[in-house]
Amino acid sequence: MSDRLNRTLAAAVAAGLIPRDAERPPADARPWPVLLLTALGAWLAAIPLLAGVGLLLADWLAGDLEPYLAGVLILAAAVVTLRARDLPLFIEQLAVPALLVGLGALAFGLGRDLPRETAAGLVAVLALALAAGLPRPWLRVLLGAAAGGLFALAVALVLAAPRDLLVLDGSGRTWGLLALQVTLAPWLIGLWVQPRLLGAGTGAAAALESIGAGWLLATLAGLALVSGMTLLAGAGLSPLARDLATEWSARHGAAGGPIWMAAGSALLVLAATLWGARVWLGLRRPWVLGLGAAVAGLAWFLPSLGGVWLALVITATSGRWRLAGAAALAAAWIIGSFYYQVQWPLAQKALVLATVGGLLGLLVLLGGGLGRRAAPQSAAFGATRGWAPWLIALSVLATLGVANVAIRQKESLIAAGRPVFVALAPVDPRSLMQGDFMRLRFGLPAGIDDLGRLSGGRPRVVARADARGVATLLRLHRPDEPLAADEFLIALTPKDGRWTLVTDAWFFREGDAARWQAARFGAFRVAPDGEALLVGMADAQLQPIAAGD
Repeated sequence: MSDRLNRTLAAAVAAGLIPRDAERPPADARPWPVLLLTALGAWLAAIPLLAGVGLLLADWLAGDLEPYLAGVLILAAAVVTLRARDLPLFIEQLAVPALLVGLGALAFGLGRDLPRETAAGLVAVLALALAAGLPRPWLRVLLGAAAGGLFALAVALVLAAPRDLLVLDGSGRTWGLLALQVTLAPWLIGLWVQPRLLGAGTGAAAALESIGAGWLLATLAGLALVSGMTLLAGAGLSPLARDLATEWSARHGAAGGPIWMAAGSALLVLAATLWGARVWLGLRRPWVLGLGAAVAGLAWFLPSLGGVWLALVITATSGRWRLAGAAALAAAWIIGSFYYQVQWPLAQKALVLATVGGLLGLLVLLGGGLGRRAAPQSAAFGATRGWAPWLIALSVLATLGVANVAIRQKESLIAAGRPVFVALAPVDPRSLMQGDFMRLRFGLPAGIDDLGRLSGGRPRVVARADARGVATLLRLHRPDEPLAADEFLIALTPKDGRWTLVTDAWFFREGDAARWQAARFGAFRVAPDGEALLVGMADAQLQPIAAGD
């Protein structure tokens, strides 16, 4: 790593990018575990101390000038501490929460006395000034991120009435998204200014790099957040968080919006693609335009994607690979959010994604593997490549085989299983209809919720059906317990840390919620061993509810 940095510095000096007297920064001899533990100890000591001081001075800080006086004094002390050399690590880390407290005190006073957009803009400028004056790259990144977020908030407040940013119908989302796109402009200006600062020395250019990185990361996070929940991300969330995120996606998600926003997002993708082909010789190929057209088509439906794609192209072509990775992650998040937009039927969303995927595959074929170049390869690697098509084909066959076996098992259960109806128990009406699925709850015997996760297999409940086929769930089945002639078993399924009957949701086509409001029973097919499958919903007269045409 040391030799690589030395070679990079020598090449930069030879190219005239940096002065000849430039030297590599001194290495920090302190191991990172020591830094981490010391920082943790400093924060654990500082937070209770600052909270106690804040409580003691709460009445004093409520005055007209006191928040400004306290903020300036605390910031000054923190800046002096962080700029000092040969400072004990613990004292250095104590200054970081003090810096945040000083900023918070000034933000409180400004937000109280000035319009919110003015206060947000002033605090953003203050964060930038602090970042420029503090010789800590990691702290500059954090302050740059704070400044970027505050700048976006200020722009959004200027563009729209403050209430529009908070109402639940998402009317402020347009202005919030536009503000985030505008926030990319200062970052682009910084990239243009940075090479021109090298003539005056490397310090200002290095500071601008760290600040710009934080600014861009905050903007990317905002663009991903405003797009809503993404595909498969909800699997790691708690049920409450997942419901809230899904509701946010349904109301504020990426699909929809004014046509000028969709057109602007698509144009940003095309402009970024052309720019990448202009500055990077390897991208001057026909397939690049095809890729840009495909992504522009997605960007038409996903307004957040245009700015993220622009950031991805610029960071990749300028060699900022970590920022390019963050931009790629944000782009993947935004594309995945298309799945959760209830404004579109699932079939249409699948058609759009399948069309784009097919177009990309066609580009790979026409471009000869996207114009790959021959490179020296080891014999082992070359042999592996010869097997690659067969391995891919084997993987496809295995996937199709597993899927078809599972489908066959379900079809057999539907055809030969015992028809059973189970009454739906009441659920929270606010979570009954969730756009394209209905929350289900069944009346289980007492004690089921106390089982927890069992290592010995899935529990089963004993049920009895009347002449109409309506089942009553009687009790938890104990091992080796004999069943009466009219009793049978139904296996339970774990869901979100508790047990339920097969599933806790019934999915249907978007726009069909009114049709399923009449559901009073779940229709099941039950195998002799207790394996069950939910096959439909029925009304109070046990008549099946048909899906819409």
